[in-house]
Amino acid sequence: MKIKRFVLSEFEMNSYLLIEKDQAILIDAGASPKPITDYLEENKITLQAILLTHTHLDHIAGLSYLREKLSVPVFVEEHEQEWLQNPDYNGSKRLPEYFGEIKLKPAEQVIKDENSLQIGSFTIQIIRTPGHTPGGISYYIKPYLFTGDTLFYRSIGRTDLFGGNYHQLLRSIKNQLLTLPTNTTVLPGHGEKTSIGEETKYNPFLSTMNR
Repeated sequence: MKIKRFVLSEFEMNSYLLIEKDQAILIDAGASPKPITDYLEENKITLQAILLTHTHLDHIAGLSYLREKLSVPVFVEEHEQEWLQNPDYNGSKRLPEYFGEIKLKPAEQVIKDENSLQIGSFTIQIIRTPGHTPGGISYYIKPYLFTGDTLFYRSIGRTDLFGGNYHQLLRSIKNQLLTLPTNTTVLPGHGEKTSIGEETKYNPFLSTMNR
């Protein structure tokens, strides 16, 4: 599997294109995603789906463009299925100077009780990691873990926005992520990649946790 990262908008949000031969899935849809559609067209790759780690404005601002260009289904966790339509929830009402108030049509696919997804040739494990948002998801395709805004290089997601919960976030990281193999590559929603082993040892937010 090939992974292509696109760093989009003033938020420097990472959208990840996962590619197997002539098929791909996209994790998160940052603003101004034309470089993504250009890449798909130039390389004759068909996008199968868009998976959202969560629904804050910087991770969904490119959805309308991608849907219009590609007619591709969007997957969202059930606790945030209303966030695409609600600018109070997705944060765009608080920060309208970036993308305006974002009100999108509902996701085509709602993730409820599933532990994994089979999309084309991709098998993706779903790891529920609420805390940054109530429906936060990390996607695991061994040895790669896509954490959205849950876990970063030497940092963790903020919890001062609507629906955030600091203690829940720490529990998610401890119980769901730090139990993965230490050589797991962490590909976060912002910034550079890291690993589970790196963050277990050196992340200052996690160093005082009772593991």
